[in-house]
Amino acid sequence: MNIHEYQAQNLLKEFNIPVPFGVMIASKDDCQAILGALHFDKICVKAQIHAGGRGAGHFKNDLGHGGVKFASSKKEAFYVIKNMLGNTLVTKQTGNGGKVVHKVYLVEPVRFSREYYVAILVDRNLRRPVLMLSTEGGVNIEAIADKSPEKLHKIIIEPSMGLTISQIKELASRIRLTTEQTQELSDLLLQLYALFIVKDCSLIEINPLVLDKSGHFLAIDSKINFDDSALPRHPDIVKLRDIEEENPNEVEALQYNLNYIALDGNIACLVNGAGLAMATMDLIQYHGGQPANFLDIGGGANEGQITRAFKIILKNPNIRGIVVNIFGGIVKCDAVAQGIVNAAQATLLSIPMVVRFEGTNVREGKEVLNSSGLRITFADDLDDAANTIVNLCK
Repeated sequence: MNIHEYQAQNLLKEFNIPVPFGVMIASKDDCQAILGALHFDKICVKAQIHAGGRGAGHFKNDLGHGGVKFASSKKEAFYVIKNMLGNTLVTKQTGNGGKVVHKVYLVEPVRFSREYYVAILVDRNLRRPVLMLSTEGGVNIEAIADKSPEKLHKIIIEPSMGLTISQIKELASRIRLTTEQTQELSDLLLQLYALFIVKDCSLIEINPLVLDKSGHFLAIDSKINFDDSALPRHPDIVKLRDIEEENPNEVEALQYNLNYIALDGNIACLVNGAGLAMATMDLIQYHGGQPANFLDIGGGANEGQITRAFKIILKNPNIRGIVVNIFGGIVKCDAVAQGIVNAAQATLLSIPMVVRFEGTNVREGKEVLNSSGLRITFADDLDDAANTIVNLCK
């Protein structure tokens, strides 16, 4: 689960990590009152969307600036806020469709002498949390890792030990901090790791972490992601979820306990089992097609869930064909077939569909589909199914 920058900054403050003063605005009607209450005139206005690259992005209506704008006065900030709210911001991470800005974050600008990049994340290969710090903050960290890997320092954290003072001191010596700065960085990183563990984060990123003009560390911008599987024990984090930032089909699928992720292709997939779904998408790609979604209906889906799953994938206007790949077990092929028929009849399905059934009640499932009058092509195996649907969609 992702959250907005302003929410991440509030969590940092909760764990005693210093951040600049900031306030969120979600309504144009609140602009005057909130701006009037600020104790500073120069303001950094930051669009709040779940995507990176906001500063380098652009608005679809060509406002003349990206999603991060420094205003020299409250009057200028008022103009920027009014133009950002409700407009669509396009960044390198949003795709050409962009994201509508529903909230902006007003932050007091900070003068600083040095900036760093700091992150804690789970390294899947090491199966350990890893702390990363670079002396090149405020820039594309992927580029630094690629072109100047010596500037990206890593600490592998043993979960039973946690992040240790000795590890931080060794890191501080590498980046040439003073004794006072080392102590302050130690306090900050220990609190950051505590947040990472206590809230079951999968990523915490501060970019940049700066040394301000008085020589103290300050987290200027942050990003936090959470482990979805741990959310049931964090109702406070669940409350931070912004449905407006998520794909509406993914939100609907979650309500029916379906695992759905929207993709950019035009061949819809309905599969039971995550591994089988991945294999199906890989073979579609191998044969020259583009999957439109990942959809795992799970091992125990009922007819109603299957009907709903089929309706969800058909909401994508780019769909030109559908592949159904079911290995019947607890989920029986005839139940899947009936769910398909129900949804196809309700949506007046007119695009080609390839079905591959194996397992429990295969014969009964095919009979249900054969008698439905739907435009269906049956496949003998997974490779045949993927190749057939790609050819039908060309």
